[in-house]
Amino acid sequence: MSADGAPIANRDRRAAAGNAPDTERAGPRQFVGEVKGELRKVVWPTKDEIVNYSIVVFVTIVVLTALIAGLDYLTGEGVLRLFDVN
Repeated sequence: MSADGAPIANRDRRAAAGNAPDTERAGPRQFVGEVKGELRKVVWPTKDEIVNYSIVVFVTIVVLTALIAGLDYLTGEGVLRLFDVN
């Protein structure tokens, strides 16, 4: 788009962004080698961190499940009382 908001015709967006597509593709051996190299750079969590994260996730699930179950029960009771079903 131009400064006044009008579309600019015949413009290649990829070339304008500076991201020219590569014409060469990596072979399977090179691809696997690059993946291994990138995975060596990853900072993997320790066993203690995994245990702590798992406990946090479990407690969060239990609390949210209890909250949703409580709200469901209260809403159901409210609707039943509203329509005098009990």
